[in-house]
Amino acid sequence: MSRPSPDHPSTTPSKRPRSIPGSGLAKGLAVTLRTMTRRSVTAQYPDVQPDLAPRTRGVIGLFEENCTVCMLCARECPDWCIYIDSHKETVPPAAPGGRERSRNVLDRFAIDFALCMYCGICIEVCPFDALFWSPEFEYAETDIRELTHERDKLREWMWTVPEPPALDPAAEEPKEIAAARKAADKLAAQQAAEAEAEAEAEAEAEAEAPAGTQDTPDRDTKEEGT
Repeated sequence: MSRPSPDHPSTTPSKRPRSIPGSGLAKGLAVTLRTMTRRSVTAQYPDVQPDLAPRTRGVIGLFEENCTVCMLCARECPDWCIYIDSHKETVPPAAPGGRERSRNVLDRFAIDFALCMYCGICIEVCPFDALFWSPEFEYAETDIRELTHERDKLREWMWTVPEPPALDPAAEEPKEIAAARKAADKLAAQQAAEAEAEAEAEAEAEAEAPAGTQDTPDRDTKEEGT
C-alpha cells in the first residue's frame, strides 16, 4: 500500500490569508466617521405622520358578515389570542317539505393585541375573507386589558383597511376569471347561434307565406266578377 506523498493536498496545511493587525478597528472607525458626517433625520411624530408601507401590519379588522365561526383562525393562532363564542340556531327550510338546517351565530370575536405577535396566520388561513390588515397603529392603552379588542372595535378597524393594489396590466388573468369568461363566451356564442337560427327560420317562413296567400285574393275577385 502506497503512502501519500508530503506534497499531497491532504497532508499540506491550508494556507489562510493573514489579516493586517488593526484592520477590524479601522473598519469600525470608518463606519463611525461615515455616520458622523451624515445629517441626522428626526421624524416629527406625532405632528407628522410616518409614511407607512402599503402592506403595513398595524391592527386586524373584522368583517363579521363573512365570518362563519369555523374557528380556524383561533386554532391556528400560535399565541392563542383570539377568543370566539357562538351558538347554533335552526333555520327553517327554504322550500316546503325541506329539512331544517342549523347555523352558527357569532356571539363574540375578540383579539388580545397584548399577546398578538402580528404573524398574520389568522388572516392567511381565513377561508371566507373575514380578517384584514389595517395600517393603523395608534391604539396604545394605559391599561393592558384595553388591548383586547371586541368585535365592535374590530369592525371599526375595517373602515381603515386600504383598498387592494391594482393588478399589473401585464400579469396573467386569474384562472377563476379566465374560466368564468370562457363559460360566458361559450354561452353567448350558443345564444347567438340560436338567435341566428330563429331569424333564418322566420325569414324562410315569411318568404313562403306570400306565395301561398297570393292565390286567395285572385280567387275571391274572380268569384265576385262572376
